[in-house]
Amino acid sequence: MRKIREVLRLKHVHKASERCIATSCSVGRTAVAEYLRRAAVAGLSWPLPDNLDDEQLEQLLFPLAPEVPADQRPLPDWDYVHKELRRKGVTRFLLWQEYKSCSPTGLGYTQFCDRYLQWRGRQDPVMRQVHKAGEKLFVDYAGHTVPVTDRRTGEVCFAEIFVAVLGASSYLYCEATWSQGLPDWIASHIRAFEFFGGVPEVLVPDNLKSGVTSPHLYEPDLNPTYQDMAVHYGVAVVPARVRRPQDKAKAESGVQVAERWILARLRNRTFFSLAGLNQAIGELLTKLNLQPFQKLDGCRRSMFEAVDAAALKPLAACRYQYAEWKKVRVHIDYHVQVDKHYYSVPYQLVKEELDVRLTAETIELFRKNKRVASHVRSRKKGGFTTLSEHMPASHRHYAKWTPERLVRWAEETGGQTGGVITAILAGRPVPQQGFRACLGIMSLGKSYGKERLEAACARALALGTTSYKSIQSILKTGLDSQPLADQTAKQMALPIDHDNIRGPGYYHENGEGGLPC
Repeated sequence: MRKIREVLRLKHVHKASERCIATSCSVGRTAVAEYLRRAAVAGLSWPLPDNLDDEQLEQLLFPLAPEVPADQRPLPDWDYVHKELRRKGVTRFLLWQEYKSCSPTGLGYTQFCDRYLQWRGRQDPVMRQVHKAGEKLFVDYAGHTVPVTDRRTGEVCFAEIFVAVLGASSYLYCEATWSQGLPDWIASHIRAFEFFGGVPEVLVPDNLKSGVTSPHLYEPDLNPTYQDMAVHYGVAVVPARVRRPQDKAKAESGVQVAERWILARLRNRTFFSLAGLNQAIGELLTKLNLQPFQKLDGCRRSMFEAVDAAALKPLAACRYQYAEWKKVRVHIDYHVQVDKHYYSVPYQLVKEELDVRLTAETIELFRKNKRVASHVRSRKKGGFTTLSEHMPASHRHYAKWTPERLVRWAEETGGQTGGVITAILAGRPVPQQGFRACLGIMSLGKSYGKERLEAACARALALGTTSYKSIQSILKTGLDSQPLADQTAKQMALPIDHDNIRGPGYYHENGEGGLPC
């Protein structure tokens, strides 16, 4: 029994505050305020009439709602309620409030929820999992493949069938690819996003290796390329649990529909190209999405336009460029090997492990998710791509020299000096091994003059002693100023002939160079 009489007495006789009355009567302060408000509305004053007992007082302040037969209460449109619950932010309580505003004698909130659950339980089982608009896209491959015949050889290959289904509207996308490999897996996702005209919040794949490297109940490891694609489009990836088909019931249903509605209709047709197969699939896919629901109003297409289309996030500004990821370790020469080509990184990262992102045109290297180097991708096996800013200062200075540059510089002193430099470079297994000797010989021109260096080189060529020490000795002893014997002069006139000597033309024509690090 409510303590209405005592509340009114304390208020009118003792002029007590609502807080004091609440404490005295052991009721809530809001309840005290409500009693006083209802008494004022009923026109009651103190003292109360003698013939008004507690039961009558309660009925006066809290009259019972008029009884409405259950069969006369207006019921909500459960189909409408089910559709609205798929929209973002829409709750059962909100829908009940809207329903009560139109039907004051309708169901209470508890009955509203119970009746809705009963209605939903009688619908198609695939509807029992409620999905929010634009929230999830379920992706999987069909269990069936489709044969494609090579018209020229008669060889038969089997195409895989990729299926993507939006959770809220069941709008379906389907296509054929040659494999379930990573490139086809990524490309199918991109085309699916473009088909829907937007991207969902969450991707729900099965534990296919192309998507999930290491399945795990709590922290599955995603394939780096798949994760990279998801980041590009701003979508999260939440793989279904292993051996939990209920996590991807929508995908299972979509695959079943695609197999029965599309693949079964193509079973007696022969296809000679993947493009021809996809054209046939596309025609049937359009009809499937326009097929009316059996137990709901509308079709997949109309449901998509009403529910999912506006809720999807916009596509990325540019299409995702397929990239593969690898791990490499930096060699002692501050280069990493990728597809048998060597790319430089900052020399401070020697022996560090880096992540490599490979696209068709570029190579990007990352350390702890921070890009440390980027190169144009080269297909030259065994070649080097080196940026000067990656080198230590000493290497950077040394790298400015190339065989052809040394030869050209020597020829500015004279033909004999150019001949000595050519002979030194050609006489080494690797031309760069002679760089130090060449630079030393050129430095002699600063000490002794270009004329003397040219004469010393002429004597060295005549004697066949083209080394730094020999030329330095000639200059120190002054032999460069003495005339050569006739025989020596004849030898000077003869061209140098040796298997290891290539001649200056070789460097001018081929441009061989590049400093190995």
